[in-house]
Amino acid sequence: MNNRKVAIIGCGFVGSASAFALMQSGLFSEMVLIDADFAKAEGEAMDISHGAPFARPVKIYAGNYQDISDASIAIVTAGAGQKPGETRLDLVHKNVGIFRSIIPQIKDSGFHGILLIVANPVDILTLTALRLSGLPEHHVIGSGTVLDTARLKYELGEHLSVDSRSVHAFIIGEHGDSEIAAYSSANVSGIPLSDFCELRGHHDHLAGERAIADRVKNSAYEIIQRKHATYYGVAMAVKRICEAIVRDEKSILPVSSMMRGEYGIHDVALSMPTIVGADGLGEKVPISLSEDEINALQTSAKTLKEVIDTLEF
Repeated sequence: MNNRKVAIIGCGFVGSASAFALMQSGLFSEMVLIDADFAKAEGEAMDISHGAPFARPVKIYAGNYQDISDASIAIVTAGAGQKPGETRLDLVHKNVGIFRSIIPQIKDSGFHGILLIVANPVDILTLTALRLSGLPEHHVIGSGTVLDTARLKYELGEHLSVDSRSVHAFIIGEHGDSEIAAYSSANVSGIPLSDFCELRGHHDHLAGERAIADRVKNSAYEIIQRKHATYYGVAMAVKRICEAIVRDEKSILPVSSMMRGEYGIHDVALSMPTIVGADGLGEKVPISLSEDEINALQTSAKTLKEVIDTLEF
């Protein structure tokens, strides 16, 4: 396996933006782009390669599934995009169908690295990829609510007029309409969120938390309404996950993976804070949740399970 090689399957907005972000990161020395439209992959590879003199040396090229056999990470962004007025779950049958074609080809290539699923609905497609790939469970990771969590930190940072990197909070559950802002464990540099809000002159905590959670949940719809797709934010989330893997950071990220009884949830992939390093997924981190948040997490899991039960793998 080449630990400095990454493959990106799908060269639409998200795939090409992710390739651009990873080229600038310096994490990889080789990047292969794969798309059903080979000319599109070639064009993206050529365009991004021309920026290499401004970054660090990296070989970027269009290829096929055999080219990913020795990659350390394969990132799957391929799938139908979310349209205005469409939920992520609305995409499920189209994109599960696409995965039935893509994932067996990844498997047949001999790939045995870490599979990072980014296409939506990411939780259901993470489960799909796990069932179709034959890879060990800790090597199949969904990008989950890494971006939603970044949006939450950004919104809280703006609300409190502090650096969003000093905000510690998670979105958990589905990457979608049933996601949960885990406010009970949120803090700003170790100070409980509600206490810090009062320091900054904000006292109506419940209303403020609801408004921010709604903005986070609806932000993708707002962006899609204006520019028809979201891709820069998720590309940065992809880069962040790859950093944790390549550098064996053992960072705690809210990625999507299988639940095996945590909070009474079984056989569903959804996002919980999880240790991520060179061997993929480590332990889930048991953050403090209120009873209401646990109930909401179980409802989120039920929403996903109802969709999963309509699918055939």
